[in-house]
Amino acid sequence: MTIGLRSMRAQILRLAMGFAFVLSGSLGAMAATPAEDFVQQNIAHGLSILNDKAAAHDQMEANFRSFLESLTDFHRVALFTLGDAATRLPASDVDDFVTAFHDYAVAEYQSQLAGYSGGSLVVSGSTERAPGDFIVRTATADTEGHVAGNATDIDFRVSNRDGKFVILDVGLGGVWLAIAERDQFTTFLGQNHDDLVALTAHIRQVTANLRAQ
Repeated sequence: MTIGLRSMRAQILRLAMGFAFVLSGSLGAMAATPAEDFVQQNIAHGLSILNDKAAAHDQMEANFRSFLESLTDFHRVALFTLGDAATRLPASDVDDFVTAFHDYAVAEYQSQLAGYSGGSLVVSGSTERAPGDFIVRTATADTEGHVAGNATDIDFRVSNRDGKFVILDVGLGGVWLAIAERDQFTTFLGQNHDDLVALTAHIRQVTANLRAQ
């Protein structure tokens, strides 16, 4: 499970957040909705934190974690990845999993994005799936913001609750990361007699390996 899941997550994260957004000129005008503005501005801000060479490593990590927590609903995403197991397994085990998933996601984002640069993302539009639920479409581009014919399309699912946007999922080529994780976790639980404690321990080991890199 780990190799396939991490490979997919790494590919999506490198593409989705491993590019600096173009923030000026005609590309800035393309971000015509609040959801599009949210995506465009915050990914660039995350990269600026990771690339702040003046900050001590521990401080950079704390700043990046706070940044991610401000724009990602980790609790909601973690419960989603568990599927119906979130309601039928012991609440204490679910809470422990949510904490472990939170730490894992932050470590994975930092591992894949730290020091990465090159290229840009261009916001190409958005769709409101339901009230307050948006898909923001972007495409990879060169450093000047030119989108090639073979550009990779990356989608962000964002939710607006009480006037605050949060990221719920990232999609690449029609594959949504949280949905893929849910499938992987469901398979793991099915093969291990619904042992959520084992899944949580596995995620914690992956997190520890990431932090040791």
